[in-house]
Amino acid sequence: MGGAISLLAVNFIIAQVFVVAFLVIAAKSQARLPAIWCAAGFAVASLSAVFESVLPFTPVPKFFAVGAFASVLGGFLLIRFALGLFYEVPAKLPHLAVFFAACVALDLMIYDLPRGTLQHAFFYQMPFCVIQASSAATVLRSERRSQADKILFWLLTLSAIYYLVKIYAAIAAGSGTTAADYLTSTFALISQALGAMLIVATGVAMLGVLVKEIIDEARASSELDPLSGLYNRRGFMERVAPFLREDGEDGPGTMILIDLDRFKLVNDTYGHHAGDQVIRQLSHVLTDLLPGMAVPGRLGGEEFAVFLPRFGMAEARVLAHGMRAALASARIDGLAESVRVTASFGVATVMAEETLEAALHRADKVLYAAKTGGRNRVECAEPPVRLFAASASRRAGNS
Repeated sequence: MGGAISLLAVNFIIAQVFVVAFLVIAAKSQARLPAIWCAAGFAVASLSAVFESVLPFTPVPKFFAVGAFASVLGGFLLIRFALGLFYEVPAKLPHLAVFFAACVALDLMIYDLPRGTLQHAFFYQMPFCVIQASSAATVLRSERRSQADKILFWLLTLSAIYYLVKIYAAIAAGSGTTAADYLTSTFALISQALGAMLIVATGVAMLGVLVKEIIDEARASSELDPLSGLYNRRGFMERVAPFLREDGEDGPGTMILIDLDRFKLVNDTYGHHAGDQVIRQLSHVLTDLLPGMAVPGRLGGEEFAVFLPRFGMAEARVLAHGMRAALASARIDGLAESVRVTASFGVATVMAEETLEAALHRADKVLYAAKTGGRNRVECAEPPVRLFAASASRRAGNS
């Protein structure tokens, strides 16, 4: 009995460590509610160690045996609810409550059945198997596919299989004739040890998923321009770089550089608050008109850029004219009724093997031409002759 009791104590302490860890995560992450529900799940599940420790010494073992079952199941259900919130595959609390009540009632009904039988083992272990399988399915059904998510999925799947195997292991190894006898059985020692390992592995995986979320949030905020909500220069460069490695027939895509016309005059005449409104308005135009694959960014001041993956010059030119017209017709708070803000656009197709800096330079040259040509215009760059010729020659050689 001493070994099983010691393992129960270890499991209880491990659970409390996870409770604290999830509460710390809740204070740091935007996934606050899932982390709090995970903490609640581990706290409730840890009560099973208390119930099982009291079993050999109480005159009412049935209450504590059912309490141990209910606390583990309740903890698993709370964690299932937390995963549903995090992975956006929600489970309804009333449904979980009904499942919990039905399983606890079933445990009460089978309490007096002979232990070590298939009937008792099946109805005792199956609820745990079902809820762990449901948690694994939650991860699988989500759109998240990071390595941490995959590890968590496989650990939850392994946990479901573990409870399925326990049905037969309880019969083969023997789990005692009563609930109190369970703690003196070899099966209890092995079960508690394996359970502790699964608890630690799954808990660490869940923490890993939440910590990754915090890291991703911090990285995203460092790559976003707070005023426009678009990528800043660093974020823009990093998002565009993978597209440049694609070897499409017409190159990776097209770059559009945008510069607000007479922006300094707006700031000097109406103040920086009005200037901020102009920045926001242009960002709204970009997000409203751009396709989902586009990468928009604010490179600094009044200069913006858009990368259009797999877009040709003709399509990009039409889109640039649409953005130009939308901005020119917009009414902006803080400016006089008659004032309309315009922008100039430089469009350049990014050729295969061309660097991002070179494409930006070509777009900037035609943007300057749009400025000197009267502003509120769209100008398009010719592709560089050397790169164009090399690309055409490579395609001819492949044909």
